[in-house]
Amino acid sequence: MATAAAPSRTADPTIGPVRSARDIVPAALWEKQAGLLMRDYPYDSVMAERVLGQGYAYLLTAMNHRGESLGLAPSKIVDVGVHTIILDTVAYAELCEQYNDGHFLHHVPLVESKNDGSVMKTAHRIAADGWEVDLSLWADAPDCGPCHPGNDSH
Repeated sequence: MATAAAPSRTADPTIGPVRSARDIVPAALWEKQAGLLMRDYPYDSVMAERVLGQGYAYLLTAMNHRGESLGLAPSKIVDVGVHTIILDTVAYAELCEQYNDGHFLHHVPLVESKNDGSVMKTAHRIAADGWEVDLSLWADAPDCGPCHPGNDSH
């Protein structure tokens, strides 16, 4: 079982208080998706919630910057949280409706990974948008970031 080390959380102090994804996700949905992570991965509840929170912060940031072609990309472990969220399709469609102006944010992964700094750039963009960033979950940045940088996908 993955252990939940004390996370290093950061946000840009110039933009105000740090927001937590848990504050916007209904409690029953949060518990369900954290449970899915614990079912499918060797995570305890603390680790599952860390991964889930970063997955939401990533998706909400991507939605906030739809059409900007920023080339946002999650780390490998954050992508696990992203997949847990997007595979819960009814809840994900509702998230898109509420936070992406009704537009579905498609997931279009590429086969090849890229080593261009896009993962750490994404973590910084998430922090700049005011979301809590658990830096230790973004540590595998050099080996990933395979998502499509299009205008309506991540």
